Order: sequence, then C-alpha cells, then structure tokens
Amino acid sequence: MATKKQETLPEEEILQEAVLQTDVNPELAEMPQPENDSPDAEPSQTDPEDSLEGAPSEEFTDPRPEEEPDSQTDMETNDGKPPSEPEEKISSQTDTDSAGGDDSSGNALGEESPKEEPPQTEPEKVKKPRGRRKTQENPSQSDTEADSGEKNASDDVEKAPKPKRKRASARPVSPVLAIDDQLSVETDAEKAKNDLLDLLESQKTGRILTGTIQGVERPEDNPSRSFAVIYHGEFKVIIPAEEAVEPPADYRGRLPEDVLHYLLTKRLGAEVDYIVKGIDPASGIAAASRLDAMKAKRKQYYLGTDRDGNNLLYSGVCAEARIVSVIRAGIFVDLFGLEIYIPLRELSYQRWMDAAAHFQPGQRILVKVLEVDRSDRNHIKATASVKQSGENPYEKALRRYSVGNRYVGTVSMVDTNGVFVALDGGIDCLCSYPKRGRPPRGSRVTVRILGINHDSNRIWGAITHIAAPR
Repeated sequence: MATKKQETLPEEEILQEAVLQTDVNPELAEMPQPENDSPDAEPSQTDPEDSLEGAPSEEFTDPRPEEEPDSQTDMETNDGKPPSEPEEKISSQTDTDSAGGDDSSGNALGEESPKEEPPQTEPEKVKKPRGRRKTQENPSQSDTEADSGEKNASDDVEKAPKPKRKRASARPVSPVLAIDDQLSVETDAEKAKNDLLDLLESQKTGRILTGTIQGVERPEDNPSRSFAVIYHGEFKVIIPAEEAVEPPADYRGRLPEDVLHYLLTKRLGAEVDYIVKGIDPASGIAAASRLDAMKAKRKQYYLGTDRDGNNLLYSGVCAEARIVSVIRAGIFVDLFGLEIYIPLRELSYQRWMDAAAHFQPGQRILVKVLEVDRSDRNHIKATASVKQSGENPYEKALRRYSVGNRYVGTVSMVDTNGVFVALDGGIDCLCSYPKRGRPPRGSRVTVRILGINHDSNRIWGAITHIAAPR
C-alpha cells in the first residue's frame, strides 16, 4: 500500500497545480469547464476508485492463479509450523479473499478484526471490500491485491499525467512574463549588469559612450580641480576638466583651473561622448575622458573615407550637430568630435539679439559645413552655418508682400540702423524711427512697405501704428 501512495501523490500535486493556474484569472475561474476536455486532463481528475468499480470482477480473481501466494499458503499448511505474525495475517487474508476459505483462517480473521467478516460472503458482493479497500487504508492486505491495484492505477492514472509533467518542466526560466517571444523590458538587475558591461567594453575596446553632463563638482580636499559628472545607469562617471574641454589658447590673465571650471560649467546639460579609463565596481564610480572620444570621432569622420575614397565630411554637406555651449553672440556645437563656434549672424535669416533665447545646451540641430581644413591632421578646422542648412525664407516670403500696402508685424530688434519688424514668413522689414518715439522690442506694429529688392533679399518700410507690447 506504500507503493500506491507514492504513485498517486504526483497526481494530486499536478491537480493542485492545475487548480492554482486556473485561479490566477478570476474571469476564467467563473467560466464553465467543457465536459469533454483535452484527453490529458480527464484521466488525472478520475479517482482510482471509479476506475476499479467500473472494471469487471474477473480482474480481481486474477491474483489467485499466481504462484507466490499459493506457494506460501501450501508451505504453511503442509509444514504445520507455527507461522510468524506477519505470515498469519497474509495467510488469513488470502483465504478470506478466496471463495472457499478454511475455518482456521476464518477464526483468525474473526479474532483479529471482526469488522472484516463481510468479505466472506459470495463473490457477487466483492464491491464492498473493493470500496473499503480504496476508501480506507488497510495495511493487512495481501501483496497480490496491491499488485492488481497498482496495475489498474497505472493503466488509468499513471499514464495520463505525463503531458502535465512535460508542460510543468517546460516553464520559462525568466521570472517576467513577456508579451512577445523575447522580453523587451529589463529588470533592475539586468540593467545594472548591462551598464557594467558597457563600461567594461568601453575600457577594453575603446568603445565610445554618450551621456549628458549633469553636474560639475570640486572635491573638498583639492578645490582647484573640477570634474564633470555623468550617470550611466547606477554608475557615476567622472571626467576631469582637463579631459572634458579643450584649453583655450589665451587664458586672458586668469588662472587655468578657473577658466576650465567656467568652460565646464557652461557645458552643463550638454550631450557629450566619452571613453572609460577606469572602473571601481564596488563604489560604482568610473573615470573617463571626453578628449579621447573626440579624437577618435575626428579620425573616423574627417580623415576617414567611404568606398569611393571620398571624405565623409566635406564642404557643402549637411550634418547633425549637438549644442554644447550657448553665449549671447553665438553657440558652440560638437560636430563629430570637433567643437565649432557659429556666430549669431549664421543662426537665422532674422535679426536676433541673443542666441540664448533660441538655443540651449543639449539640443541637436542641423548645420551645413562651409569649409574643412585638413592641412594639419592633429588640428583640424571647420566652419558651419545653421541658417544655410535650410531654405532661404526671403525667396518665398517676399512674394507675399507688395509695395504700398500695410502689414502687421512684431518688433524684433532695435539698433542704430533702425527698427527691425518681423513679418509673417520669417523675414524682417527695416523701418526708420517713428516720430512718436522708439517702440519697445516685442510690441505689435503696423508697417507700410516702401520697397523690395529681390536680388539682395531686402525689404524696408515705415511704422504707421504702434500697439501695446504682448
């Protein structure tokens, strides 16, 4: 009977797992199950008792022709020796299961367990011992009955859970259930591992990484030094000032560490490239160099060529640049490892007073390369323009206006030449000072067009009405 418990225990575990999987979704729990389910699920829900009750009575008479129980019984009766206690139980139960039992075995059965007298009835009432044999555990049953019960249980129940076991062993290893075939969302542990692998790869192979300067720090023990701080996941990447910005040719009488600190502060929020030089995984700090990454970029894009032997960057090509610093008179952009200064007049066709009102560090803009000087491979120079990368708005906008008519605009700039009024279409109309006083910048005015020059893309007029500023 102990063998039977070991075989039926995995079936109960599989049934419990099936119930737990069904209870995950409350809607599926209320959904009625179909009567004819998959062939794998029906045998697992059937009790061994139902399968044995529906079996014919001949299956329970098969153990009698077997040799081992009969040989043991004959040896006990012929020898006449007093058997031991386990042998008396086995011989008495064997005689009671047979149709014609001995009186001595019946007395022994009556003395030990009087509740087991009903099995002495006719063979037609064998269902009672079968029901009692399956519903309650009887440790004194013979080995032949246990073998027959094991055969029937193996025929009806043991083969059915095999597909269940295969499905249970094929569960995904990942603890996160993915929508697609592969998990696109990373866990915190996977992100930390990938971040460390990126830093190690950059240190060993020189791979260029990109990050945003999020802080500038000065250590307390050495306040003369400055560090740019970039966070790569959970790791803190520090770049010394002398490895983050190129030193100017003239410090203008100031200390070099103060000038580098100022240049580094102006690049807060800028997107820069860097190469890792050292990692401390225990503290989560890495050291890097931006100048090495810029040198590698210049070698790749300014000195490198395509399949036809042409340079990747040349005069007249448009490219994407990253703004690293903004001042009033213009902007500094990082154009593939080369910092280029673009003055205010090359930013827009309109008249601007302050570049900081239109740009900020971290932006990506489109520029047109005007000239590239590769005479000195160690000191490459280039010039670029923002306004020439797009279409000239004057060529299209001047067709909207005609001489002698009035149009509404906004004062964009006031200087010694006059008042510039921004009209619709991105063009400026130069007007003389009105007699009623100089209008402030941003005020709404009405302009009467006095002349248009399509060759030089110029338009001029006079202010006839001034409204309150916006």
